[in-house]
Amino acid sequence: MVDQEQYVQYRDDSKVLAAIGAHVDAQVGRVTVRLPRTVAEAAMDAWERDELGGRAPETHEEYMQRDRAAELAFIGLAISERGRREGEEVVIDLDVASAGAALRASQ
Repeated sequence: MVDQEQYVQYRDDSKVLAAIGAHVDAQVGRVTVRLPRTVAEAAMDAWERDELGGRAPETHEEYMQRDRAAELAFIGLAISERGRREGEEVVIDLDVASAGAALRASQ
């Protein structure tokens, strides 16, 4: 029964985190980042890649990898729509959620 009580608390904590996220989104929205051209091109390649076939049952690790790949593809879409080259870099205004996903993946 203790486990159930913990998950009620986790659910409540998750709601508070979501409320903080709503305030962050309202205040920040997008952040400007500079990416090396090769990294930006790899992100755009992820957006343009076709995913064929269905998905088999997956482990938590496989789910996390697929979720990160999807985040990368969305960043690639943003780069293709709004990115601008400056020398060997690409400057892009990323949604704060995408920037956060990239930051979490780096940690």
